[in-house]
Amino acid sequence: MIIQRHDQDIDTPTGTMRCTVYRPQAEGKFPCVFFYSEIFQQTAPIARSAAIMAGHGFVVIVPEVFHELNPIGTVLGYDDAGKDKGNADKFTKTLEAHDSDTIAMIEYFEQKTYCTGQFGSMGVCLGGHLAYRAALNPRIQAAFCLYATDIHSNTIPCQEGNDSFMRTKDIQGEIALVWGKQDPHVPTEGRQKIYQQLIDTNRNFTWQEVNGQHAFMRDEGDRYDPALALECYAKAVALFQRTLHKA
Repeated sequence: MIIQRHDQDIDTPTGTMRCTVYRPQAEGKFPCVFFYSEIFQQTAPIARSAAIMAGHGFVVIVPEVFHELNPIGTVLGYDDAGKDKGNADKFTKTLEAHDSDTIAMIEYFEQKTYCTGQFGSMGVCLGGHLAYRAALNPRIQAAFCLYATDIHSNTIPCQEGNDSFMRTKDIQGEIALVWGKQDPHVPTEGRQKIYQQLIDTNRNFTWQEVNGQHAFMRDEGDRYDPALALECYAKAVALFQRTLHKA
């Protein structure tokens, strides 16, 4: 599908958050997918990923995940300075603030004439965690989480007992998780810990481990794996087409 793109600033309890909206040009209503970025916010690879998903018949919304900590429109570079700033932001913003961002997006976009009121979440790296975290909200009907960091280690600040690992039992929708076995950020023992928690809490989930490095979806840099990326896009589209088009 041919798509269109525009920016939309919305109010949240922690300040104005810019969201970039990718959606079909065709008339009608479409399900919404919140696409959570890496620590670098909306880089060119994130924008291209969002466009790919939108072209399959979704309203894809990319929020600035650290809007409280940066001027509107900030994009960090894939370099040491960008990595240091992004990691500092990650360890500053609380999970509760991310939760209120998700609620603000649901409340805003469910009123738009192009949205069906059905919501999913998707993300890579930090965004994979935030997609998982968003699924704690009962309005999120499905989540597709790629190499989600910091779930197993509980290193993003939050109130005691409110970390994403412990809250896994609150996920109501279907969740898909994809991991790179060569990813040092989520080692084998970390993946096993999350898998066991999903089993113990009897969640509806699918699980895949691939021979890929961290950020294998990012179409810039030496770790990009186009074949794996194509496979993951297809699986994400299939998940959302099946779960977000229910009457």
